[in-house]
Amino acid sequence: MPTVYGANASPFVRKVRVALIEKNIPYELESIFPGPMAPPDFRKISPLGKIPAYRDGDRTLSDSSVICAYIERTHPTPALYPSDPYDYARALWFEEYADGGLVTVAGAKIFFQLIVAPRFMGRETDHEMVRKAIDEELPVFFDYLESQLGGGDFLVGKAFSIGDIGVVSQFVNLSHAGVSPDAARWPKLAAYVAKGFARPSFKALIEEEAPQFRM
Repeated sequence: MPTVYGANASPFVRKVRVALIEKNIPYELESIFPGPMAPPDFRKISPLGKIPAYRDGDRTLSDSSVICAYIERTHPTPALYPSDPYDYARALWFEEYADGGLVTVAGAKIFFQLIVAPRFMGRETDHEMVRKAIDEELPVFFDYLESQLGGGDFLVGKAFSIGDIGVVSQFVNLSHAGVSPDAARWPKLAAYVAKGFARPSFKALIEEEAPQFRM
């Protein structure tokens, strides 16, 4: 049985877990926190010391995007990557938009400051950083995503994809921190996030995580 190494609070660990659930692949989660708390031999699996890492028999991988791509190749149905070349590229773009863009605000400046720093590291929240992130920085991301959502339920084409997994996973962390898109200002995005949260793969993980993050 495959093993996912990481903490359930991580949007990147969640990405991999959602992909596995969508494909109905049984797996085990081994709780590992990055940095000094990680086991000494963790870098043998994850050379950069980051989570998630993944073991499938004697094969090991790290980085959520790499792991999800591997899962898609080994278990191609249901597909999480579009077959159309442009849609495929767009799905990868939204995954990167979440992983390399949205996380820098949603994760580092909101979730970390409101949840991780005070609860798990004994550090004070930088409330000015949080205010600026919510009032000035996050709306730029919300505006873009609102502009990309048509009348369907997904960011790309007519099917749930890796792009949706990456984006919705970041909104889970925002939700844990008590932040969500205003439906009056971003109606398409608010509806999209709600539908993503209600999807069985996300719903199960949100219910698992929620008790430890209630504010």
